[in-house]
Amino acid sequence: MAARRAARVFCGMSANSKDEWLLNAFSLVLRQERTRVGISQEELAHRAGKSIRYISMLESRKHQPSLATLKSICDGLGVSMAYFVAEVERR
Repeated sequence: MAARRAARVFCGMSANSKDEWLLNAFSLVLRQERTRVGISQEELAHRAGKSIRYISMLESRKHQPSLATLKSICDGLGVSMAYFVAEVERR
């Protein structure tokens, strides 16, 4: 039900609004999942093979990850990409 509502809202947005919505939702889920797992940005960066600065930029909505980066981050968090994307869609 929530997914349908989100899809209706999402479909009515402009391209820029959709990008902003996705970026905001992604950064929120990233921070929440990292905190839930109980690791620092530094530890996630190490696990994902990325820099601390890059993880910080993702969490502060200053960068968008590629699919390969998303996979690395999900692996570092110990969650599947499907789970992570579903969490983003719920926002």
